[in-house]
Amino acid sequence: MSALLERTFHLEERGTTVAREVRGGLVTFFTMAYIIVLNPLMIGTVADGTGQFLGGGDTPNIAMVAAATALVAGVMSILMGVVANYPLALAAGLGLNAFVAFGVASLPEVTWADAMGLVVLEGLIILLLVLTGFREAVFRAIPAELKTAISVGIGLFIAFVGLVDAGIVRKPQGGPVPVEMGVGGFLAGWPTLVFVLGLLAIVVMMVRGVRGAILYGILGSTILAMVLEAVVGIGAQTDESGELVNPEGWGLNVPSLPETIVQVPDFGLIGEFNLLGSFSSIGVVGAMLLVFTLLLADFFDTMGTMVAVGAEADLLDEEGNPPNAQRILVVDSLAAVAGGVGSISSNTSFIESASGVGEGARTGLASVVTGVLFLLATFLAPLVSVVPYEAATPALVVVGFLMMQQVTGIPWERLDIAVPAFLTIILMPFTYSITAGIGAGFVSYVVLQVAQGRARHLHPLMWIIAVMFLLYFGIDPLREMAGL
Repeated sequence: MSALLERTFHLEERGTTVAREVRGGLVTFFTMAYIIVLNPLMIGTVADGTGQFLGGGDTPNIAMVAAATALVAGVMSILMGVVANYPLALAAGLGLNAFVAFGVASLPEVTWADAMGLVVLEGLIILLLVLTGFREAVFRAIPAELKTAISVGIGLFIAFVGLVDAGIVRKPQGGPVPVEMGVGGFLAGWPTLVFVLGLLAIVVMMVRGVRGAILYGILGSTILAMVLEAVVGIGAQTDESGELVNPEGWGLNVPSLPETIVQVPDFGLIGEFNLLGSFSSIGVVGAMLLVFTLLLADFFDTMGTMVAVGAEADLLDEEGNPPNAQRILVVDSLAAVAGGVGSISSNTSFIESASGVGEGARTGLASVVTGVLFLLATFLAPLVSVVPYEAATPALVVVGFLMMQQVTGIPWERLDIAVPAFLTIILMPFTYSITAGIGAGFVSYVVLQVAQGRARHLHPLMWIIAVMFLLYFGIDPLREMAGL
């Protein structure tokens, strides 16, 4: 066995051992296992354009989404380890799943199958770009500052979703303001206390360098919520019809011990996608823009993540490239396809893999270990169904903060860049649309470059994208003018 592992992963060549790789794989898993809870929270609780939840029906299928999330993450992490021999684990990408849920599936007449079809299509396009080498041209076409603004905007959007789902930010019953804090402007109820304590616990653990802080925070908050529910009997916010009857109650789930902790996973979501369904429901231009937006977020994150992890592991060559870079990108592209096929949003490389590298991981064996643990976690999906919003959403706020940190990479003194970046960032949460933020950023960037007499410096792709977004924003007025 040791000889086989040596031949497959070149452990001695990279100065590592089986024990170090196993330890690194374990740490990576516990650092990113929160996705098994947060991905169902992000995509499993949002109805599509026809009013159906992921997996069908008019109520969320949290356990089913959790099982599929763990399955795809496990398979793709193992594939990364075996094919690319790189300590990089994959799972459903936060930010990407937010866009799929709120920017694609929730559009009128769009179904979850249609949305996942676009994810598959995006993954296939990325794979083609990787195999042809065209990715470099795409990479150069988009200004780095806009890429940064998109990431920051999605972070702010995710944090806003977390605060709304936790009930910290709510729509008031009346009055002059569109939103307010808590109930009637005050923080009230035991669930709110669980959220606050959970958020503080995660932040304190992060400050103290505790790996897996997000996962521990979710687990601790859920246990506290279960104790409070057992002692106080708080109950749910809504009744069976979905009407708000208890503003100070639990959101999503009433925390209590499940009837079973381990069960055979339900993989009914696998294969539930419609490759070209969105083209008929929202039109060719709209569908192409959504595919491009998914591609943009997915494609560039991967390149940055694999370099960052390689730098931490001291695996980069003199030009800053990781070993087997082409294989890494191919597997990552296939992960996007697999995420759509599995109906759990695009899977991508996780920067949390750096935590495993910090524990000594240097080869793909660590990714295999992480993947096996994800596969084992599919049998624990029922546990996800007991987590209330208030216990899980602190993690969304923290992830939003982590993504917001990139805002320092925007040169705010340059108005021609800062204004498009600003519009990108603020319009995502303010319009509850990631697409709107990205579109406003691209269009305003092109307009300001033209106003400065720098039109000839714009990449042709930027012109095409800006025109497509203009058509996207103006589609309804154009339909009215055409009498459609």
